Amino acid sequence: MQHRTIRGYVRYLGDTVGERGREWFTVTVHGNGHRTMRAQCEMEDSGVLRDVTFAVNERFQPLDAFIRLSVKDQFMGSGWFRFADTLAECEVITADAGRISQRFDLGGRAPSFGAHPVACDIWHLPQFDRSRGPRKEVIPGVLMSSNLPNGASGPLLAFYPDGLPIRYVGPETITVPAGTFQTEHFIFEKDGRPPQHCWCMVPDFTIVKIRSDLLQTTYELMEFSDTPGRSGRV
Repeated sequence: MQHRTIRGYVRYLGDTVGERGREWFTVTVHGNGHRTMRAQCEMEDSGVLRDVTFAVNERFQPLDAFIRLSVKDQFMGSGWFRFADTLAECEVITADAGRISQRFDLGGRAPSFGAHPVACDIWHLPQFDRSRGPRKEVIPGVLMSSNLPNGASGPLLAFYPDGLPIRYVGPETITVPAGTFQTEHFIFEKDGRPPQHCWCMVPDFTIVKIRSDLLQTTYELMEFSDTPGRSGRV
């Protein structure tokens, strides 16, 4: 079969509390360039448990997603999200508000969607034009499933306020427990909020490391594999 399978395990390491969570992700890269991510996220200190399936096209623009969220073993909500050329819509059930249908008519396809696994945070970055070199750029029209930093609300469709500001720093070689990787360094740099540094491998935009000063947490790739077709199955 004409696909690749990327797998990874990410540790969430707090500055004062030690390991506060973890994430496993699997990405299927299809022959036409589309990608499907499946991620399981655990945050011990806040009790967040999130399961996500998220698909994007060859430009990393969102196609559809499913998110199920619980906090401290209590169901918070689940929802199905769909993105087309000029709209974004979802059907969700939340513990607080029951069933909700949302539809946003857009001027074009949504550039990216924050489903809240840290591996998905990296998938905002392909919308930045690196060919123009290091600089800051704001990506408008970005959608989120929650505007909380840890994604522990909803899930519901929401726009990232005022667009998503990204600064491109450039290529860097970094070492994490999974190995030494050639990466591209970006910063989410929203005014009034501590920066979030991101290092990823391209062209797959696979997370290697994220440093969040806001959450006082470092996210590091602990395990990584990239295998073709059936040999990627375990």
